[in-house]
Amino acid sequence: MSYNKTKCDPELGQRVHEHLVKMGVETPTQPNKLIRTDKVHIIEGHFKSIMETLGLDLTDDSLIDTPKRVAKMYVNEIFWGLDYEAFPKCTTVDNKMKYNEMVCERNVNVQSNCEHHFVVIDGLATVAYVPKDKVLGLSKINRIVEYFSKRPQIQERLTEQVFYALQYILDTEDVAVMIDAQHYCVKSRGVEDTGSSTVTSKLGGGFKSDPAARAEFYQLARGR
Repeated sequence: MSYNKTKCDPELGQRVHEHLVKMGVETPTQPNKLIRTDKVHIIEGHFKSIMETLGLDLTDDSLIDTPKRVAKMYVNEIFWGLDYEAFPKCTTVDNKMKYNEMVCERNVNVQSNCEHHFVVIDGLATVAYVPKDKVLGLSKINRIVEYFSKRPQIQERLTEQVFYALQYILDTEDVAVMIDAQHYCVKSRGVEDTGSSTVTSKLGGGFKSDPAARAEFYQLARGR
């Protein structure tokens, strides 16, 4: 999904950013004051140079707009999660019903890009929590996973970012995250192993300390 400025909460985004810095899991970035149109313009020029260096003819009608397409894609589609102004609104409601069992969202789409080679990471996440005082709108779990996926990533950090963001937003330790994904830096280059996938997980609170809760989460995550 592309960046959607109508469903953002920059103030929450800034607080989540500060929390991730505190926890030591923030994406390594350098602040700049470039707006989106500036970024598109600069990336377009650089990508044009890359294509020319490869020997491609940018006067060809199939290639002439490729630098601009790639620049727009980087800024507005696959890397918009670098911008905390775009952090998703996360509507919570009071847990008036006193629900205290697991809430689990399975098969959450993960589409990211490896920060080492800028190629696709493609997989699924399972995210669970046990409510205390707050219950989170279900689609917000998907949006948080999507947000942190839309930046150059390694899967270990992505897992941690989703975990700590949800702990902060829900004010509970009882959060669990598992991601199972294929990395095209493994699949389409290098070792070219088309069958392997990478599984990462992060457990907190009862999911870590209670063997039964831990087992229940992994059973749900594996579809058993």
